[in-house]
Amino acid sequence: MPAASTAGHAEADLARQNETGGGSRETEVNEVAVKPVAGSPGAVITTTAAACRRSNGPGGDHLHGLGPGFPATPVTSVTMGGMTIRVAMWSGPRNISTAMMRSFGSRADTVVSDEPLYAHYLAATGLDHPGRDEILASQPQRWEDVADALTGPVPGDPAVFYQKHMTHHLLPQIGRDWLGKLTHAFLIRDPAHVVASYAKVRGEPTLDDLGYPQQAEIFRTFGGPVVDSADVLRDPQRTLRLLCEALGLTFDPAMLSWSPGPRPEDGVWAPHWYASVHASTGFAPWNPTPAEVPARLRPLVEAARPYYEELAAHRL
Repeated sequence: MPAASTAGHAEADLARQNETGGGSRETEVNEVAVKPVAGSPGAVITTTAAACRRSNGPGGDHLHGLGPGFPATPVTSVTMGGMTIRVAMWSGPRNISTAMMRSFGSRADTVVSDEPLYAHYLAATGLDHPGRDEILASQPQRWEDVADALTGPVPGDPAVFYQKHMTHHLLPQIGRDWLGKLTHAFLIRDPAHVVASYAKVRGEPTLDDLGYPQQAEIFRTFGGPVVDSADVLRDPQRTLRLLCEALGLTFDPAMLSWSPGPRPEDGVWAPHWYASVHASTGFAPWNPTPAEVPARLRPLVEAARPYYEELAAHRL
């Protein structure tokens, strides 16, 4: 992994991105998820995978109009039996899902999609998130169109099509049959840490905002490997190796580090939320500090905990 400095900041602030008050985007911000690059945040250290994606440029072609969250970059790879493995990674908010997307995006055989249901979520709920107009213009607003793109042909026939999904984006009106065409995986985080973090950007989150019931629903229906963000941060190599094995993939050491800076596959919301990821080169060390949950939100933690523990019992 490239050398990186961790001096001069608290781990709790390591990956906090644009924490604002009312109206803030209700997805993860990768707290304690990424290691900042030494020196200038603008420095670019290219890897083979990153150089491949940058060659397409931010204005390159995108699959089925899914926008910058899905670059149609040709990938040279040998697929397993000629079939692309479509990994749908489901995470709730205030987790390390963007760092995990960076990890998989560092593989030379993988293309990624960044929150492809986000525009539908905003259109259906009417929520006003930063960059709302740009998001609505960058992705299909009909979930049926998103489902078709995620399950249809993938340009370049990559070995892996990694889809970063937020569980709360899977609204009740979205059909579920198409999910059977994906290989599911689950990224979980202790609800005390999620609620403590979420409370800083929204005073009164709900259980549905946190996505735990939706995550449990998908797991019960489709199954799939489960990884806890704490385990990823404690031992990234071991946890990612186990995850790859469970998905039928060969572990690639390139997943442990990445080049700093934006990537074409980042959603158009990246300028609002991905500053810390853009400045990072890998996963940050685990911070064992207990979560400080406001007393009024402790019942929410207890309501979410059974869903978390249900999946945690199956974690790798």
